[in-house]
Amino acid sequence: HKSFVRKEGDDQDNDGGSAGDFKGSKRSNETHQSKTDSDARLYRKGKTASELRYMGHTLTDNRHGLVVNARVTSADGHAEREAAKIMINDARQVAEDPDVEITLGADKGYDAQEFIEACRAMKVTPHVAQNTSGRRSAVPDTIASSVGYAISQQKRKLIEQGFGWAKTVGRMRQVMVRGLKKVDQMFVLNMAAYNLVRMRSLGQVRL
Repeated sequence: HKSFVRKEGDDQDNDGGSAGDFKGSKRSNETHQSKTDSDARLYRKGKTASELRYMGHTLTDNRHGLVVNARVTSADGHAEREAAKIMINDARQVAEDPDVEITLGADKGYDAQEFIEACRAMKVTPHVAQNTSGRRSAVPDTIASSVGYAISQQKRKLIEQGFGWAKTVGRMRQVMVRGLKKVDQMFVLNMAAYNLVRMRSLGQVRL
């Protein structure tokens, strides 16, 4: 937080008094920037406090929970869905049958009309968790009531294992590198290492 200063370049953050004293000051990505990592963005996810962050994204296969695509983007409210569309498109490119329908499991954060329509345009059945909190879900009830939808919702939780491993073993919780490119490289390397660990576990013979 101490590195998040006004974009004019003055080390003294006038909104908060002395340098590093930001209590009571109003700061945003439009007016402030980190002087140690200009690519990092102030972002609040869920019930956590606003911090300088990047956003890591992964796409996993439902059968084994292996990461098939990983990338890091700047942190904002649309980054998750935009990254998902790119990774889904990549998955479509390597499909043996370009006309085969594939499914995508995802949480409530992806329940947006624009994203659901983008999935259908790419011949992807959106097994996205319905968000009905004071609104109507963009996911059709015909999809949400299917057997495959229930399986996808159960399997999608495998993705959290990769993030948990990267944050603890891979030390992605607080990265020691700076800049989007380097953080992305570190994240992709972590997910490749996680796959090796995952494959070892999948290959173990249980007596």
